[in-house]
Amino acid sequence: MQDELRDHLITEEPYYQSTADEVELYEAAYSVRMPMMLKGPTGCGKTRFVEHMAWKLRKPLITVSCNEDMTASDLVGRYLLDANGTRWQDGPLTQAARHGAICYLDEIVEARQDTTVVIHPLTDNRRMLPLEKKGEMVEAHPDFQVVISYNPGYQSLMKDLKESTKQRFGALDFNYPDHATETRIVVHEGGVNEDMASKLVSVAERARNLKGHGLDEGISTRMLVYAASLIAKGVAPLAACRMALVRPITDDPDMRDALDSAVTTFF
Repeated sequence: MQDELRDHLITEEPYYQSTADEVELYEAAYSVRMPMMLKGPTGCGKTRFVEHMAWKLRKPLITVSCNEDMTASDLVGRYLLDANGTRWQDGPLTQAARHGAICYLDEIVEARQDTTVVIHPLTDNRRMLPLEKKGEMVEAHPDFQVVISYNPGYQSLMKDLKESTKQRFGALDFNYPDHATETRIVVHEGGVNEDMASKLVSVAERARNLKGHGLDEGISTRMLVYAASLIAKGVAPLAACRMALVRPITDDPDMRDALDSAVTTFF
């Protein structure tokens, strides 16, 4: 293990409840170093899945949360000034490629398209990263892999991946788990009993049916864990649900009333 990556090793198993054959498929993809694209709604477990797989494969994981202000230099690196003059500092993508980590670009469509194209030569048979400012060509380490994620529900013509980018990746679809699986997750992560977790999941399922009918996004598994954690600390279930489930996803008074009614059905 390169010393540069020791801080990126995940030493304790991240809890992840598989819903299909995604673990086996990802292991097969990593065995041939196929770049992977994870698609699914926010808070459904994409990031936890990547962390779990990095732990399972015993590979360091470098995560980048993409945003519209991110430049190519933020990914590949730049020259910095210090007391001795200038020195080059690798960006997270270069560090992962050079030393053999999994590089996870979370919500990649939030980054500008002129930024994301820098991954192209790393995600085809070349597996190379040109550092134009430094005049260096980095050959990807044999253990290196790129993983990207995004939420297709938020995409528009202005915020989508180019076809030339998409076709460089294998893809796994993620969604919210079935009722029983999601209940187990909420029990484990939120610290409540099974009956309470099941009621929370039922609230989420009601809200998800409203997606596209007044709601841009449904209640995520992450939000259910937040609500469960509050309840486990002694907050009344109604108050916990309003704070962690209802208020974050809508400002519309009528929609809030509808969601509050759904909550009171179960609590």
